[in-house]
Amino acid sequence: MVEAKVFMSRPYHPEAETLLRENFEVEVWDKETSPPRELMLEKLAECQALFAESYDRVDAEMMAAGKSLRVISNRAVGTDNLDIPEATRRGILLGNTPGILQDSCADFTFALILDAGRRITFSDRDVRAGNWTYLTQTPYIGTDIHGKTLGIVGLGGIGQRVARRAGGFDMRVLYYSRTRKPEIEEELGTEWMASLDSLLGEADYVSLHMPLTPETEGLIGRLQLERMKPEAFLINTSRGRTVDLKALYEALSGGTIAGAAIDVSDPEPIPLDDPLLSLPNLVITPHIASASSATFKAMANMAALNIIAALTGQPMPSCINPDALEHRRG
Repeated sequence: MVEAKVFMSRPYHPEAETLLRENFEVEVWDKETSPPRELMLEKLAECQALFAESYDRVDAEMMAAGKSLRVISNRAVGTDNLDIPEATRRGILLGNTPGILQDSCADFTFALILDAGRRITFSDRDVRAGNWTYLTQTPYIGTDIHGKTLGIVGLGGIGQRVARRAGGFDMRVLYYSRTRKPEIEEELGTEWMASLDSLLGEADYVSLHMPLTPETEGLIGRLQLERMKPEAFLINTSRGRTVDLKALYEALSGGTIAGAAIDVSDPEPIPLDDPLLSLPNLVITPHIASASSATFKAMANMAALNIIAALTGQPMPSCINPDALEHRRG
């Protein structure tokens, strides 16, 4: 056993916890909410590793407190909760869990597409509210998915899997990405669009799959929503800050677009008095696109393996800042 201490910021990863305890001393926060900032500062001051969730913001002050901190492993693909340049400067390795969640997220994306288009959640709420009092379909008429045009923004691993699923619905698939991917076009029959505006103007369903970066923050705002078809739907399983939610409310309430289905918001959780929650043409879920039981467990185990590798001098399964090795502490 290596003499090192790991702090886990959540109590719901027993298999990953066991893996870590086989190698190190482990302390686990016993609540399902993020540890208070003061506690995080205290624990980072005494630990060599942090097992974090994407909801746990670890900024420069926290990293400065971690005098012996050597690795932070995010149970997530996204790393917008971490100060990457600061970690690299301090020699703190950062891990994440790519690849594992791609199929689960693609499944969930299609669930949102189906829900938004066919008004499934709306109809369920209406029945439970007692509004289905006689046999009629007219209040619940939706939009087809088969044969429609899907626009994917960001054709990474998840976006490619969404495109593959769209083939089963005979959809035309457009994509907009920083780089064109001819091999994917040939394999999946996708069509590259030279601009975001051109994709927005043609798609019946626009699905966001790009990481949150300074370039993508607020990518979809009022002007972009106005370029969409009035019968189109916006689907977001990326990050809440990629969409201007005030502009989305105005577009949904004013009929600029037909509907939206979002798994992410800003802030999270979304306040109960947010006007978006009053809209019948919005489907919203609590950031659960990757949350199948198998994927949830596999991501936790990979996050644990990142820590084990970093603390034992082995290559990490996924390190996002290998340059930190140049500054790594002994």
